[in-house]
Amino acid sequence: MKYVKSRLNLNNMKEYIDNELSKLDRGVIATPTEKYLEAFSKANNGSNDFLLMQMAKNYGYQLALLNIKDKINGY
Repeated sequence: MKYVKSRLNLNNMKEYIDNELSKLDRGVIATPTEKYLEAFSKANNGSNDFLLMQMAKNYGYQLALLNIKDKINGY
């Protein structure tokens, strides 16, 4: 299927991304900043690895969404 640059599709994508970004801080595990994630990983000395892993996943997802949003805003 060929990708069609449509203002409607881009607007729908922007709404989806904004909705997903708003959910990241409302979950059981909030999305950390890079600085917080680094400090947490140094302070925990190997304990709470599951929590650290979930925080890292959320942070990675947030970065991906923000990068896609920046690309879309460039059109």
